[in-house]
Amino acid sequence: MILDFVFILLGLGLLGVGGEALVRGAVGLALRFNVTPGVIGLTVVAAGTSMPELVVSVLAAYQGDPDIAVANVVGSNIFNFGLVLGLTSLVMVIPVTKSNLRIEWPFLFVITIGVIFLMADGYISRLEGTVFLLTAIVFVVIMVMRERGQPNDDIDLPDGAATFRRNILILSGGILMLVLGGDLVVRGAKGLALAWGMSDRVVGLTIVAMGTSLPELASSLVAAYRGRSDVALGNILGSSIFNLLIILGVGSILVPLRVSPELYRGDVWWMLAFTWILGPLMFFDKRLTKSHGLILVGIFVVFMTMVVKSAV
Repeated sequence: MILDFVFILLGLGLLGVGGEALVRGAVGLALRFNVTPGVIGLTVVAAGTSMPELVVSVLAAYQGDPDIAVANVVGSNIFNFGLVLGLTSLVMVIPVTKSNLRIEWPFLFVITIGVIFLMADGYISRLEGTVFLLTAIVFVVIMVMRERGQPNDDIDLPDGAATFRRNILILSGGILMLVLGGDLVVRGAKGLALAWGMSDRVVGLTIVAMGTSLPELASSLVAAYRGRSDVALGNILGSSIFNLLIILGVGSILVPLRVSPELYRGDVWWMLAFTWILGPLMFFDKRLTKSHGLILVGIFVVFMTMVVKSAV
């Protein structure tokens, strides 16, 4: 059990350093390719911070733990909106762009409904996974093509960030540290959870989802602290989209994923509720403030309390 705690501490350290490196490299690339930082957060940063979920879900599916694989994705999206976005909003007011309201959030909401609908039969097939993956590719291509050429005059780059090779090295190092850090946290957390006798569903929704969502939390908080709130919001929306389309897509293509009745009856609807409530919060004020952060964190606490009680 002591080794599990060591894994968690080392993982958290890597996540903190990796989050800083990821944001620095991503914002530098935005200027280099004349792509807005928001789109970089929606694509490159989101893909990088979603890698732990991808690794964990694929491994869990191959090892015969489909409940962990699917619950990890569901739990990660809930963590993204309830905890990550909630805490980030408490650190800094996050402005909401027209693209967030008209494209990213509606797209995320629609695909969330679609994924839940396809889960109704109790599993996600290879054909459905292929559709998820193709949809993700089309979405990323459209977003990048749409935003290329937008002005980036407001970007405050770190010293030396204009060098392409330097940006690539920083970005790659950040992603690597996030993946390794997330893996260490998950290893340690899962070891503790199994020692305490939790079910695979609860482990996936809580310990594993929290561990694999730490890269999103780290990179979003760092982005907010550095004044790059556009990267922070894009990271959350993009990561949630990637979780549903790419992680479930790749996982189900390799091994068709079973969806447990308990997960479908309750947890996926919580995921949909978190996705839905973000829309009105963004629409009315055109920004996410501390009060919005308190609402999101409060709902998240209610959800976690119910999950923990169900495990007792």
